[in-house]
Amino acid sequence: MTGMGAWRAKAVGHRRAEGPPPYEWALCPGEPLARSGEFAVHGGDGEVRVTGAEGRTLWTHTFAGRPNAAHVSGGRVLVTTDSLEYTPWGFLGPAYLLDLADGRLVAELRGERGAALGGGRFLLGLEGYGIFETRAYDRDGAETDHWPSYGHYVVGSGVRVVEADRRLPTRGRVVRLLPGGTVVPGPRLSDPQPPRPVVLPDGTVLVLDGGVIRAVGRDLGTTVLAELKPPTDTRTLRTLRWDGAELTATVAEPHPADPARHTVGTWTFRLSPTGDAGSRPPARRT
Repeated sequence: MTGMGAWRAKAVGHRRAEGPPPYEWALCPGEPLARSGEFAVHGGDGEVRVTGAEGRTLWTHTFAGRPNAAHVSGGRVLVTTDSLEYTPWGFLGPAYLLDLADGRLVAELRGERGAALGGGRFLLGLEGYGIFETRAYDRDGAETDHWPSYGHYVVGSGVRVVEADRRLPTRGRVVRLLPGGTVVPGPRLSDPQPPRPVVLPDGTVLVLDGGVIRAVGRDLGTTVLAELKPPTDTRTLRTLRWDGAELTATVAEPHPADPARHTVGTWTFRLSPTGDAGSRPPARRT
C-alpha cells in the first residue's frame, strides 16, 4: 500500500495488452457536452443545440466548425470549437459565449480550454505560439482578469491549474490562481502534457505525472500516491479515471516500428482515506 496524507492507494490490478490507446474526451453517441438542470447542450458538425425537459429542442446555434466542449454558468454557455479547416492556429476554432435561454451570441472569444465559474463567469485558456495564458470573462464577455498559466482547471474553493506547456523540459506546475493576475506556484511537474486530473470529494487533485500519481491538496502540498512504469516515448497517451471506488491509470505506448499499434498498460488502485480525521477536509467539496 502506498501513499501519504489523507489518502492511500492499494494496488489491486495490473495488465498489459495490445489495443487502442485511451482518449480523454471521447463522448458516447448522443451524450451531451454539458448539462445544467433540465438543460442539455449537444454538439454536432456546424451546430450547438440545447434541449430542455423531455429532450425537446429549445434552440440551435449554427456556425462553421465543430464543438468539442461546453460549460454552463448562470444562464450562459461557453462552447469551445474545432475549425473544419487549417488556420494559423491549427484547427482551433472560436469560443462562443451564448445565452442559455435562446442561443443568442453574446461574445466570440479565442481559447482552447474553458471552465465555468459562478454567476455566468468563465475561464478560457490558450497555449501555443508563445502564448500561455488564462483569462476570466464576465457574463457579457468582458475580460475581468488574466494569468500567465494554462492547463486543466480545477474550480471549487478558488481555482487550481494542472499546467500543460508542451515543453521539454517542462516548466509546468500545479498552481493556484488569485485575483489580480497572481499565480501561486505549487509542486513541479515532470510531464509537459499531463492528462486530465481526478478531483476527489475532499478537493484533493490526483495527477498522472509521467510515471507517478501525485496527490495535491488545497494548500498545494503534494505526495506520491503510487508509482507506475515511467513512459519511454513522448508519444505515449495516458488517462486517469476514478469511479468512486477504484482509480484506473492507463498508459498506451506506440510500437517503434508501427506507431498505429499500442501496448496498453492498465493499473488499478483502490483508494481509501488514511483515517487521520485531522488531515481530512470536509467531504463533497471540490
